[in-house]
Amino acid sequence: MSPAESHKPFRRRVFYIPGFDPHPPRRYRELYRRESASWALLSGGRIALLPPEEGARAGWRVRAEIDGRSCETAFEVLVWSDLVRRSMARGIPGTYLQMLRTAWIYLSSGALRRLVRLRKGPVIAAFYPVAMLLGQALAAGLAGWGGGRLVGALLHPLAGWGAGIALAVALLRWFRAQDGRLFAHYLMHDYAFSAGHRGANPPALEKRIRAFSERIAEALESDADEVLVVGHSSGAHLAVNALADILRAGRVRPDGPALSLLSLGQVVPMVSFLPEARRLRADLHLLSGSDAISWVDVSAPGDGCCFALCDPVAVSGVAPPGRRWPLVISAAFTQTLSPERWKTLRWRFFRLHFQYLCAFDRPGDYDYFSITAGACTLGARFAGRRPSKSRIERPLSPHRSMAA
Repeated sequence: MSPAESHKPFRRRVFYIPGFDPHPPRRYRELYRRESASWALLSGGRIALLPPEEGARAGWRVRAEIDGRSCETAFEVLVWSDLVRRSMARGIPGTYLQMLRTAWIYLSSGALRRLVRLRKGPVIAAFYPVAMLLGQALAAGLAGWGGGRLVGALLHPLAGWGAGIALAVALLRWFRAQDGRLFAHYLMHDYAFSAGHRGANPPALEKRIRAFSERIAEALESDADEVLVVGHSSGAHLAVNALADILRAGRVRPDGPALSLLSLGQVVPMVSFLPEARRLRADLHLLSGSDAISWVDVSAPGDGCCFALCDPVAVSGVAPPGRRWPLVISAAFTQTLSPERWKTLRWRFFRLHFQYLCAFDRPGDYDYFSITAGACTLGARFAGRRPSKSRIERPLSPHRSMAA
């Protein structure tokens, strides 16, 4: 590298695809601002957040100096929170109907039985909203029955019926109002969204993925050194869809920016194991054999909301001969978080699911801020890195057909 090149800032475009989240993009900007400040104190690196470029969409800019090299990163959140909010706009009866339909899809397709064999943690997490909603219905029914009998004995049986129904409905509405703490309705909507078309993308989501692909492809025409797509949770399989479309269209220039995919806390098998997920399985197959991309998949056994260390391509049964990706590694929360920090977070399951986007007080080779704000491509950073020895590669999906 020449002296002039060594002083030239590394330029990166990051496209962040959230999971099933109804919140606006500013949530992720504030998370990055807060956690990058903590990271700087712990690492000694220099990092600053700046407003987005004029005309830019939801996002922010980062200017950093790490290990003596400067980097300028433009972040953009690829938004689908409006689709999430729309899918959640159901009344209480609608949520219970979703629960019944989703349970039937996973049971009748054989997906649930195979998912349990893969990882029990995320399957238990999937049972949580079912158990919680049934418990809420039982509590409301008992309260309504008891209250109705009391009112009926004091006044009139018809008054008792009315009071009982009103009390049950009021209690169900109260439970719904507490969902910001209980997450039962939210998680049920999440699983129902993935299963609603038996693994196929809903038309509105498919249209949004095409828009994502276009934004990423435009960045590949820029003078950036790297275009990095980050897919978190459910956003990981949307990232796979978007990048597969770009590869099929031949929109990755050999002399253009390096194209990288970082999937974090993925739940790909929840979709790829369903019968109509042909498009996703075909996209996993394509990306895993491509030399036009670098793909690193990061998860942690301590995260009970993801399929930790499950190779999303291999377990879906669509790995091509001589596949290259993904490189599956562990964020190893018990090692990269101090004992005090781990003790604080261990039972905060939803907070742990977002730890990949946060600062570690004992970081290992996975460091979100060095990856997104450092002067090194994802592929170069992990060149020669061996995959986790405890990764799961056994093909367990009951459905393996791929789109033509």
